[in-house]
This record gives sequence, C-alpha cells and structure tokens, in this order.
Amino acid sequence: MSLLCVRVKKAKLQGPPDKFNTYVTLKVQNVKSTTVAVRGDQPCWEQDFMFEISRLDLGLIVEVWNKGLIWDTLVGTVWIALKAIHQSDEEGPGEWSTLEAEVVMKHDEICGTKNPTPHKILLDTRFELPFDIPEEEARYWTRKLEQINSLGDDEYAFQEEVQKKPLPSAASQCSFEDADSAVDDRDSDYRSETSNSIPPQYHTTAQPNASVHQFTVSSRLQQQGVSRESCADSLQNYDLDYREHVAIRRYDSIDSTVSGRTDLESTSESSQMTSRQCSLESRHSLDLSDSPAGSSRYGSSCNVSQGSSHLSELDHSHESAHGSEQEDDHQERESNHSYHSSGSYQKDGQAWLREQEEPRGKGEEEKVCETEEKHADHSAAKLPLELEKSKDVDAGAQVSYHGDNEPPPFPPARAHWIRAISKVRLRLQEGQDEADPSKPPWLKGGPAGGLYGIDSMPDLRKKKPIPLVSDLSLVQSRKAGITSAMATRTSLKDEELKSHVYKKTLQALIYPISCTTPHNFEVWTATTPTYCYECEGLLWGIARQGMRCGECGVKCHEKCQDLLNADCLQRAAEKSSKHGAEDRTQNFIMAMKDRMKIRERNKPEIFDLIRDVFCESKMTHAQQMKTVKQSVLDGTSKWSAKITITVVCAQGLQAKDKTGSSDPYVTVQVGKTKKRTKTIFGNLNPVWEEKFYFECHNSSDRIKVRVWDEDDDIKSRVKQRLKRESDDFLGQTIIEVRTLSGEMDVWYNLEKRTDKSAVSGAIRLQISVEIKGEEKVAPYHIQYTCLHENLFHHLTDVQGNGVVKIPDAKGDDAWKVYFDETAQEIVDEFAMRYGIESIYQAMTHFACLSSKYMCPGVPAVMSTLLANINAYYAHTTASTNVSASDRFSASNFGKERFVKLLDQLHNSLRIDLSMYRNNFPASSRERLQDLKSTVDLLTSITFFRMKVQELQSPPRASQVVKDCVKACLNSTYEYIFNNCHELYSREYQTDPNKNQDLPPEEQGPSIRNLDFWPKLITLIVSIIEEDKNSYTPVLNQFPQELAVGKISAEVMWSLFAQDMKYAMEEHEKHRLCKSADYMNLHFKVKWLYNEYVRDLPAFKGKVPEYPAWFEQFVMQWLDENEDVSLEFLHGALERDKKDGFQQTSEHALFSCSVVDVFTQLNQSFEIIKKLECPDPVIVAHYNRRFAKTIGKVLMQYADILSKSFQSYCSKEKLPCILMNNIQQLRVQLEKMFEAMGGKELDAEASDHLKELQVKLNNVLDELSAVFGNSFQSRIDECVKQMSDILCQVKGAGNVAANARNTVAQDADNVLRPLMDFLDGNLTLFATVCEKTVLKRVLKELWRVVMNTMEKMIVLPPLTDHTGTQLIFSAAKELGHLSKLKDHMVREETRSLTPKQCAVLDLALDTIKQYFHAGGNGLKKTFLEKSPDLQSLRYALSLYTQTTDTLIKTFVQTQTAQGSGVDDPVGEVSIQIDLYTHPGTGEHKVTVKVVAANDLKWQTSGMFRPFVEITMIGPHQSDKKRKFTTKSKSNNWAPKYNETFHFILGNEDGPDAYELQVCVKDYCFAREDRVLGIAVMQLRDIVDKGSCACWCPLGRRIHMDETGLTVLRILSQRTNDEVAREFVKLKSESRSTEEGT
Repeated sequence: MSLLCVRVKKAKLQGPPDKFNTYVTLKVQNVKSTTVAVRGDQPCWEQDFMFEISRLDLGLIVEVWNKGLIWDTLVGTVWIALKAIHQSDEEGPGEWSTLEAEVVMKHDEICGTKNPTPHKILLDTRFELPFDIPEEEARYWTRKLEQINSLGDDEYAFQEEVQKKPLPSAASQCSFEDADSAVDDRDSDYRSETSNSIPPQYHTTAQPNASVHQFTVSSRLQQQGVSRESCADSLQNYDLDYREHVAIRRYDSIDSTVSGRTDLESTSESSQMTSRQCSLESRHSLDLSDSPAGSSRYGSSCNVSQGSSHLSELDHSHESAHGSEQEDDHQERESNHSYHSSGSYQKDGQAWLREQEEPRGKGEEEKVCETEEKHADHSAAKLPLELEKSKDVDAGAQVSYHGDNEPPPFPPARAHWIRAISKVRLRLQEGQDEADPSKPPWLKGGPAGGLYGIDSMPDLRKKKPIPLVSDLSLVQSRKAGITSAMATRTSLKDEELKSHVYKKTLQALIYPISCTTPHNFEVWTATTPTYCYECEGLLWGIARQGMRCGECGVKCHEKCQDLLNADCLQRAAEKSSKHGAEDRTQNFIMAMKDRMKIRERNKPEIFDLIRDVFCESKMTHAQQMKTVKQSVLDGTSKWSAKITITVVCAQGLQAKDKTGSSDPYVTVQVGKTKKRTKTIFGNLNPVWEEKFYFECHNSSDRIKVRVWDEDDDIKSRVKQRLKRESDDFLGQTIIEVRTLSGEMDVWYNLEKRTDKSAVSGAIRLQISVEIKGEEKVAPYHIQYTCLHENLFHHLTDVQGNGVVKIPDAKGDDAWKVYFDETAQEIVDEFAMRYGIESIYQAMTHFACLSSKYMCPGVPAVMSTLLANINAYYAHTTASTNVSASDRFSASNFGKERFVKLLDQLHNSLRIDLSMYRNNFPASSRERLQDLKSTVDLLTSITFFRMKVQELQSPPRASQVVKDCVKACLNSTYEYIFNNCHELYSREYQTDPNKNQDLPPEEQGPSIRNLDFWPKLITLIVSIIEEDKNSYTPVLNQFPQELAVGKISAEVMWSLFAQDMKYAMEEHEKHRLCKSADYMNLHFKVKWLYNEYVRDLPAFKGKVPEYPAWFEQFVMQWLDENEDVSLEFLHGALERDKKDGFQQTSEHALFSCSVVDVFTQLNQSFEIIKKLECPDPVIVAHYNRRFAKTIGKVLMQYADILSKSFQSYCSKEKLPCILMNNIQQLRVQLEKMFEAMGGKELDAEASDHLKELQVKLNNVLDELSAVFGNSFQSRIDECVKQMSDILCQVKGAGNVAANARNTVAQDADNVLRPLMDFLDGNLTLFATVCEKTVLKRVLKELWRVVMNTMEKMIVLPPLTDHTGTQLIFSAAKELGHLSKLKDHMVREETRSLTPKQCAVLDLALDTIKQYFHAGGNGLKKTFLEKSPDLQSLRYALSLYTQTTDTLIKTFVQTQTAQGSGVDDPVGEVSIQIDLYTHPGTGEHKVTVKVVAANDLKWQTSGMFRPFVEITMIGPHQSDKKRKFTTKSKSNNWAPKYNETFHFILGNEDGPDAYELQVCVKDYCFAREDRVLGIAVMQLRDIVDKGSCACWCPLGRRIHMDETGLTVLRILSQRTNDEVAREFVKLKSESRSTEEGT
C-alpha cells in the first residue's frame, strides 16, 4: 500500500477578507478529512493528512468550503490524479492549484474539474516511501497493490460500512404531541459523508453504531482479568501439573539447529518443535533485538539477532535456560492467579473489583522465583558431569583438548558449536526418561489432534532419516503457533462465561437485527416543529417535511429512512403494550413468533453450530431456545438497567472562539433525561471527572453525549432564535444502550451531526451498566471474544483436525470474512446486536490465527488482516485529528495485549524464518507461498510499529528477514559440514552397492586426503542453487536489499573460506597429499567462487583470498612439472633422433621434438591459466616460476642440438631441419609469451623470456655460421676456377661501348663454377629451410663467397707465392729482394687490368641479384651494406686509383703504424715545426733530429748508427722526400742535432702526411741494416704547430687490411718510382742482429 501525504498549506481567495471563513475537505478512496476553519482572504492552515492508497487509478478531491451561519458554501474544487503524485520522503514547497467551479463525472466517479475560479490553493502532495525504501522498491510496492486488491485487501471498507448500514432507532416516539422530545432531540442534517451506495436489505455484516468508532480504554477488569491475559498458556494452565511443566521448560532455550542428533532429522523434528515449544513468555524473553535484555538471551537460543549470531558458550546458554524458565513460570502462576480470581464472580460487584485490583504480594512472586532457581541450579549442577560422558559417546562431536600444545582440530567458532551440541544432547538425554505430558481432555487423538502451540511437547525419541531440506508434513507444520493466541483463549475453559455467551448468541441469532421487519414509511406533513428520529435535525418545510412509519410511527427525513435500522415489529409491540392496546400488541407478538419460527426452520445449521461450539445437549439447547424466544418477545417491556456514566475528559476539540480556544461543557441524555457538566473555560483538552446516574427501561434507547462551546454573543442569540441552540456544537457520540454490558472505560470519537459541522477530537467515558437479571456479566467485547475463540477452536481443532479452514471470500470486504457462511453469520449478528466494532472482530480473529500461524495459507490471511488493522488506525478520520497511537491506545482490544501479541508473533516469525529450510521446504509450493506471506506479515508488523505505535525506528522488515536468512544459512552450513559424508552419499551416491561406511574419523576433514572438501562444495552448491531458484523468487519483497540467493552464496562462502583456509594451513605443514590433488581442489574452489561469489556486491572488485591458500601447492606442482618437462624433452629428442629428425609434415619444416616439447609446456601452462587466478601478485609468482621452467627446457634443447650440429653438417637436409627446430622454438616461445600475458606479463618473467629469446637467437646465429663455414672448401674450389678464368680475360682498360657485351659474356664465364655450386644448394635450402633460417644461411654463404673472392681473386693471400719470379726493379736496384719476398703475389694475378675489374664488377652484380632472388632471398639494402661486399668493392676500387691517392688513403687510414710498441729497440728525440705560408698556403716542415738513445743492437764489427727521415704523402714526386743524418761510430746513444726542411705544397693539408723515422747501421759495400722504425703523423701536431718528443723505435710498421691492400696494389706498380719507394719503406723491418 502506498502512503499518501497531503499538506494543506494556504490559499489566496479573491474578495473582501471578512467574507471568508474557510476550511478544506480532502476526499480519496471513500475517506474524507477536514481542516480547521480559518478567517480571511489568505487563510493559512498548514495541516497534514495521511492516507493509505490501494488504487492508483483514482484521484484526490480537494474542496474549499466557506462557513456560513446556517450552511456552508463551496468555494471551489481541485482534482489531482494519484498517478501524477511523486514519491518522496521529504516535505516539498507545494504547488499552487486553481480552484474550479464544477466537477466532471464518469461512471459515477469524479474524474476532473472545469470552469476555473479566481481562487488558488497551495498543496504539497507526495507518496511517502515506507521504511526509507529506494525509488525502485517504491515502484515495486505500487505494482504490488494490484495483487493485494485481488485478495480483497481494501482498508477503507470499514468506513464505507459505517455509512452503508441502516442504523437502529431508539424506541422513543417523537411526535408533535410530545413537547419534551421536540425540545430535546435537536439537530440538523444527516451524517453520510462518503458513500452514496445503499446495500441491499438483509446484507449487513457489522453493526455501525456509536461504538464503531470507539477508542476503548480497557476496564480494570480487562487489564487484569480474562481477556487481558495474553501471556497465559492455556495448555499448561489447565492440563500440565507443575513437575511436568518443569520438564518441558528444560528445552526452552535449545537452539533450533542444535538438537540431540547431528543429522537433519533431529534438526527439523525437534528444532522445529522445540523452537516453538518455548512458552509465550520464553518467546517474549527471546525478544530479538527489540529489547536490549532480550537480545542477549536470544543469542543463546537462536542465531538470529545480529549481536548474537554465533552460538554462545556453555555458561551463557545455561544462564539463559535458567532465566527463561524462571520468567516463564512466574508468568504462568500470574496468569493462573488472575484467571481464577476473575472466574469467581461474586454478587457484590465492588468486592469483585477490589479483588481484581488487589496487587499481587511481593512475597508470592519471590517464592516462585526461588522455586525456579532451585530447580535451575539443580539442573545446572548436572550439566558439567554429563558433559564428560557425552564426549565419549559422541563420535560426531569429538573435540578433545587434552594436551595444551595440540592444536584444536577446528577453529574456535567450531569448538563453541560442538560444545553447544554436547550440551543440548545432554539435556535431551535427561528429558527422554520423563513421561510425556498428558493430553488435555478436549484434544482429539491422532497425529494432528488438538491445539498445538509453542508449548506442545515433541516426542524426542522418534528417529527417522529426513532429507537434506526436510519436507515437513502439514501435520508438523500445523503444530506451529504462538501461545499468546492460546492465552486469549482462556475463554475455552470459562464455563460460566461460555454459558452466558451461548444464551446471548442464541438471542442475537433467533431474531437478528439484519432480518428485522422493515418500516412502512409514508410521506408525512408535520403541523408542529418535529425532529428526525435518526439525525435529530428539524423536519424543514411547510408541508410533506418527512417520512413516517405507518406501523410504529417513527418520523425522519426522507434521506434518513435507510439509516433507520430498528425492528418495526418490536418497536410497535413495545409502543402498543405501553399504550395498553393489548390486541394490537398480541398481533405484533404473533408476527414476531412467526418470524422466529421461520428463522429456526430456514437456518437450522446456525443453531446446530452454536450448540456444538458450546457443547450443549439437545435437551438443554431446546430449553434455552424457548427461554431466548420469550426474552425476545418480552423485548424491552420487562427490561431495565441502571447506568452510571462518568464524563472523564476530552482531547483535541475544535477552537470556536476568536481567542483560538473553546469553553467546553458536556450534555448527557438517556431517554428523556438530560444532564450537563460544568464548563471548563479556554481549554481544548478539558477534564471534567463528573459522574451521572440514569435509569433506563428501554433497551433500544440511545445515550446521546454532546460537547458544546458556551457562548454569549449576538451570533449565539440569533442561533437561539433559529435553532434553539445558543452554543456552538463541538461534537457528539451516540451509544446504543443495548451495546453496553458490565464496566467499560472507552474513548469515543466525536462525530458530526451534519456535513456542515466542524468537529474534531474524542471524549473518554466510563460507563457501568447493571441490567436487571444480568448483574455483573462480562462486557460485550469479552463475550464476543469468547464466542469468536470458541468458534475458531471448534472449527479448527475439533472439526478441522488442526487445519485452519480459510473462507473463500472476494471483494473489498473479504478481510472481514473470518469463517464460512454459517459461522460468519453468527459472529456478525452478535457483533451487530451488541455493538462490537469490526476492527475488534478483526483483531480478535488475528489473535486466534496467531496460534496457527504456521498452518498453510494462514500467514497470507494474517498479513491482509494486519494491513487492514494498520489502515484503520494509521488513518486519522475526517472528524478527528487524534494521532494514530492515541487512537490505538483507545482500542477496545487492549493496547498492551495487541502489542504483546505482535511482539511475540514477531519473535516467533523470526525464529521460524531462521529455520526456513525446515519450516518452508522448497519442495512444497504451498509452503513457499506461506513463506512469502510470512515475510509480508513481518512487514505489516513493522508498518504497525512505525505508523500505529509511532515507534521511532522499529527493526526494518528487510533487515530482520536478512538476519533470519543468515542465521538459517549459518546453521545449515554447520549441519552440512558436520554431516557432509552422510549427506553426500545419500544425495549423490550413484552406485548403491558401493560400500560407503567410512570410519567416523575419516568422515570429516583430514590431513591425509582431500575427499571431504569436494563433497562439501557439492552440498554448498545444492544449498545456494535451492536458495537462488526456490527461495529468491518467493522472498522478492525487498528486491534492493534482500536476494536470498546472493546472501546464501555470501554466507556459505564466508564460512567455507574460514574452514578451507585453516585446512590448507594444516596441509601446508604436512603435505601428505599429491600436488595434483591440491590442484584439483583449487579448481573446484575457483569454480565455486566464480560461479556464485565473484559478482556479489561484498566481493565485487576485490581480490579474493582463496588463491593464497593454494599458492604453495601450485608452486610445488610447478617444481614437479619442471622435472617432468625435462624428462619429456630428453624422451622427445631421443625419439626424434631415432626417426632421423623427420619433418612432421610436408608443410612443416621442423621435426616433431619441438612440437612435443611445446605441447607439454602448453599443457602445463594451460593448467595454470585455467586456475584463472584473480590475484595479480600470485599470478606473477606462477609466471616467474614457469618462465624459469621454459628457459631451462628450451636452453637444454638448444644445447643438445648445438653439441651434435657439427656432425650433421655433412648431411643434406638435416642441418636445415635442426636450425628450423631452433627457429620454431623461438616462434613458439613468442606465442607462449603472448599467451602468458604479453606486455601485461610480470616484468621479471617477461625479462626472463626476452633474455631466453636473445639466447636462442644467438644459438641460431652460431649454427648458421657453423653451417656456412662447412661450405668453405667447396667455395674455395669454385673461386679458384673463377680466378683462372678471369686471368684469361684480355683487353684494354677502356672498354669500348660495342665491347660491353663481351664484358658480360666474360662475367658469365667467370661466374659459371660458382653459379653451378650455388644453384644446387640454394634451391635445396629454399625448400628445406624456414624463411628466417634460409636468410641466415644465405647471409653466411654470401659472407663466405665475398671473403673468398676478395682473398683469392682481388687480393690473393700474401703467403701464396708458388713458383713466382719476384720481379721488382726497385728491389733489384737496392738489393732488397729478401725483404719484398713476403709481399709478392702470383704472377698470374699480379695485377687486375681495368677490363678484369669491369668483368668482376659485373660478376658481383650478378651474384648480388642471385642472392636477392627477386625478393625471396636477402634484401638489397643488406647486400649493399654488407661489410664483406664493401671490403671487396673497396679493394677493387683501389686498383683504379692513383699512387698519390693510395698513399694519402694509407696515411689517413693507418693511424696506428708505430703505436703499440711493447718492446722498443731504442728511441729517437726529434723536434718538429710546422709552418703554413699565409699567401700561397704552402706547408713547410722543419725537423730537427736531436739524438738517439738506448739503442739495442749487437754487432761484432763497427757500429755506425744514423737516422733516416722520410716524408710520406701525396704530390711528393717532384720534391725532396728523404734526409739522412751523419753516422756516429760505436755510439749507442748518439747525439745529432741536425735540422732538415720539407716543402709539402698546398694541394693537401698536413693530415695527409706522415714522417717515417728509421735508425740504421751504416755498412759499406752492403745494405744498411735497419735497427728500428717510428712513424709520426703530422695531423697530431697541426693544432700545436710544433712538438718535441722522444719516439720509441719499433721493429716494423703495423697496418690493417686496408693498409696491406694499398701496399699490395702499389707493389705491382713497378714503373712508378714513388710507389716503389713507398712499398719499400713500409715493408722494411728490423734486420737480423749478429750473434743471434
């Protein structure tokens, strides 16, 4: 239901301020509320109104009325569609609406307004979200309304009822002869406000009289007497003696989930019963978190409250057992005491009252407590002793803490749990020996006989297996109810009360009000002022003012005739007898007799049912029927009563004076007698406390209580003239005398007389009635309770065998139908006759049902009932602004009693919801529906607490249900944990023959194996699935806050995680299982988490813990896996070797060992990957470890191949396949790197794999080089042949254009030997090698070919001088043949002619194209830039350069000729000065040879050292190049001090020149001997301009390949003097010494 909140703020009215005195009326769904009247053209009301809305297709009608002297006028109307109203928790600023003059009707309902007026009103309308629920849930509730409507859940039927019923009229006759009545019965207009519909005759179900709107304050009798004893326990009050009672009490605080046996049979059987066996009071003491005291106690008896969700320790739970026993029996005594005292009715009413009021003596209370304490202490003493025994007996709960060092086998929580089990078992064993309590006599035999309350004693000895989630039979579920309901049924045993009610019921039904004779109305003209009998307003007009009954003469307005509901016959009979018309009276009496006979004949079932219910014999019944008929016929003629009325106080009255207050007084009229109280000035909550005594001789009289505001001004005098009422009317209540019985203390709402009356507030009256012949009977409300309870008991327990029969009723008032037709008629007629409000009927029925709340279908009925009770109290009516809690306080049912009933029901519901698996098994759709209704009922209780009791923050229903669900799941988990093996083998064992009898110690978790955990996971999944699929769709009332499936997964996982973590820590210490087993378990845990837990709000986005539990075991598996992989590698290679490294297929170019190795590695990695580890840190650990394995395996493979590769090089294809294998390793490694995460991979693992890739690359390079080098000898052969062919090419240097083709021809000829060789091989490589390998092989071949050509063709090796004539004219002249011997080349290749160079150049291009192979081979850029080709090209190019260029190249490239002298043979001191002419730019070098020193030279003859200085560089052919010093005899450290000048010219800079210093021993007639040589490059002194230094003398000149090449080429230019001299200089080395 939606809660509509409307705040009427203010208005702007057009017109003079004194014209307006306005009030606002709100109408919605047949409920009407009115504000106070405010004067002025800008009235400000600021009043709040709340309505419960069940239909959103209607609208809110807002009317603004202007108060007039006689009648009020309508200012304008606003119609607001409910669908257009927003939802909000906070009050808004409101919206201005224009008032319109007319309303638009459709199907008799207002659907809009038209014709705007100039007036406006400011309203704030909103739907309040119940329980601060989110918007979506609010929408959900809105949709829900449709379904509730279909159940007949209309809260407002009650108010409609008020208007629909014809009212009974009092018996006084109002005619113009009767002057008194004309004066006294003053009033105007009638009261129907909201309903135009008139029900068909004889269709009334409730009697709407004044007490329909009563707010009763229970009398003293009720407070201490029968009906108030909501805590008494009828079963035990009457049928159990004290000892047995104590025996039962022992089970009070047993936890529902922890009964004696460890499998579910005990859980479902005894827990379901014992949890409900707690008597009312012990339930009360379990007040889950509603009261602070209760919650701690509750902790030990059921895990529901948040504060106590774990099972408490032994001492706690013992304490609580003690506490609840004590309180229980204290309450039971009290209830017995009060019941028996109330049962003894004495003649003297005052004495009886005194006894009721007498407080219970303190001593008595203490005695009870002491007795209980003794008993409790006695049982406490037994507990520890028994506990030791139970430890041995109890295999399922073996917890031994013998040694201090020994770790407990379970976590602390589990230890508590097992201790609790032991304790409960102990109690159960004690209890089993005691006899079952005797059944009360009215209990029927059989499994479902009698009333089962919480205190029904279960038979704990039955043991039969029950499935995992037990399907409780209806018989069992019927046993659930709360004993507060039993307590209300004290009437079942009160024979005296029952006897009285029996008679009263017969009286109400033999001549029911609903079937009375209708009046015979005719239009009638009054000749004197006459007042309406019904509304007491004047019959206005000149003629035909009203209606008059021809039979009984009652007069009323035309519009009031349907509201008049007193039996015409009975009134006429009474009137006639009083007027002495005996014959006429007799006629009426005969007619009434006939009426009763017909009634008895037509409806025998009603009277049979009444007889059965009250267990009367046929004879007694017949006798009673006669008596009752007579009493009806006697009617009121012999009836008389004494009525004492105390006007106590009023509250919330209207302010009528300009001061904003009123001066109220009260008039009370019974029949013609009228009395008034004193006036209380200026008070809207006056207290009078005045007592009046009346005598009444007519049971159809009414008591009229009216409240007035005393006035004395002009307006009141005018009113006095018109209405004979000088004072303002503040409200009235009219009470039928026949509805009074016993003593009542009641709040009555003040009602209007007409639509125009502005009335609010309520008045409190204490009424005491003594009826002649019926002195001191219980008030009618208690009589009604007695009737209703006995009917309910009879239909449910006696006839229905414990099943509540739910009547099939449809429509808005379906909730007011409690029984099938016959029984319903009985209660309705009784209620109508004796003025019992329908709300009281509803509350009584609710109390009865709460004793059966676990029966099928009952929760739904209770939920609807409570919703309507809520609606009744939570809506302030149009005529009063009394708060809901005040209205409820004035309930005739008794505030305390109903609140206590709801509190106990709330607790019981929580306890039952905390075992929803047992109480509402998923296998029963009916029970699931009950589960849903049970939650609805909880919600209604919360709504009641919030809106009716107006508690600040009652526990939210969603939170309560959530706690219950969690508690149930906690116990379910404990249960499946402790009975895992048994449950698993029962539910999932496929092979029935398989022997499943494990020893008990093997059934739980073990460190020797892991069998337990997969079973537990399977059971957990079955629980979660059941919650998800069966319970979530049912418990869908709080979609935002409560998804049972999710909570189930969360709770199960949390508990499982604790146990699993602990178990894995234990396993890590011992490691008694295989790593594969741990891996398998890891997979199962992962699946459980991913499937059910990962997306839960509590876990979303968080890294779960479970990978950490298994990390060590995965690492262990990876270690073992590495050994397996290496073993596998060796095996794969051996197999491959045997098969001769065959290609795996025609398309694959590698052999199978690579595939095998990687298949194994991939499988291993796949396992790691499938763990889907969500913890990045742990994944990184795994990857690092696995990367090491990969590295180890692949490098071992590469090493093995590298070692044997040389031996395979001679084979044709094998080396290629082996290189392909290495390449394939690299490819697969790359793939694996990607699979492991690529760029995302952990840095350490990533570096490891990259390093491995580099290593494999190097291995491939090495193998390619080895393979390439294996062709060296064959390529040497080919190049030799090429060289020979090239020598035969003759021709001039400048090739003519026409001779180019001959060059190409020659090039082809020269290339043929090489091409033949390459052709064969490269074709093979292209097919056999992987592309990458092929390129490497081509590169190696290219290198070998280029180097070989360079060495053998362009620059043949210096050592190769087979039979060569050393022809060197310079050498001949100087006699240096021996020195030049090393530099000579073969005569054939002494020099390449330009044409030969051109041929070679072309040949190189051809080779290059061949290796490029049109893009399939090596890239052109690579070939161009390859150092080998460049070296060859360079060598070729040198052939065509001038001597000067070559010398310059030599000087510029050979920078280390004299350096690196490790072993100098002396040193020379020289000084060099460099001068550049500023004009010509010519360079001049002055060299001063200072001295030589430390010359190492052995000679037997004369030693005459001199220094030779030569300038080497270009453009020196025409200049002086060499100077020598004088020789010094036999001096090993000669001083020279000679200066020489060299002119260099200006063509090149000094960096192209160098000085060669040579120290020689002068010899006559033979060649001078060289001692040592030093070279100084002028580039080193350009910056300084001059330099003096000691130069170490080396044995020879050092040069690189370029230098040698230049030297070779120049050595062949025999005609060039500069070249000859240069070759000689550079080829000199130290001569052999004498004596060596």
